[in-house]
Amino acid sequence: MIRKTFSLMILILSFGLMISGCPKKTVIKEEPSVTKAEESAAEKQKAAGLEAERGEREAKEKELAKIREEEAKKGQEQKEFDKSLIAKKTPGIEGEVLETKLLKDIHFDFDKYDIRPQDGLILQENAVVLTKHPAVKVQIEGHCDERGTVEYNLALGERRANNAKKYLVSLGVPKDRISTISYGKERPLDPGHNEEAWAKNRRDYSVILSK
Repeated sequence: MIRKTFSLMILILSFGLMISGCPKKTVIKEEPSVTKAEESAAEKQKAAGLEAERGEREAKEKELAKIREEEAKKGQEQKEFDKSLIAKKTPGIEGEVLETKLLKDIHFDFDKYDIRPQDGLILQENAVVLTKHPAVKVQIEGHCDERGTVEYNLALGERRANNAKKYLVSLGVPKDRISTISYGKERPLDPGHNEEAWAKNRRDYSVILSK
């Protein structure tokens, strides 16, 4: 009986040792896929940032190209303007003046000094030229045909020149860049004595004051 009990105890102890000797399984807990999601979001954010930088860089390049194009255009316009300037044979009261075909004449009806619609369009073109060349000062000459007295035509020519100045100022040209003078009937463009010649002589003529 004792022997059986002793054998049973040995058997139990042996079984216990066997169980304790077996290695335990390592339980690996799977981490949730938060890390992959964060990595994906970070990559998207980085890609978006690079795209934004590329867009800003392209916008700056386009802006610089536009500025260079405008500067080149202004330079070309300045060259054309300078090339068009010719010293007038008859000096003005301020000394030598320059003529340019870019500033066009306007004309008037007989004994009138109001700006006609078609001549208003011409003054708009002249205003564009003066706006592009802000350093230029212009003098408007008022002229008349040969009919009427010297005094009357000098006054009429002055009204014509002043009306043209007011029109240009209304278009944004600074008034301190525009001076006026009347020559009345003293300097006719056409020396003829007929309606065709008179129509040519009733005019405002613009010259550039020399610097």
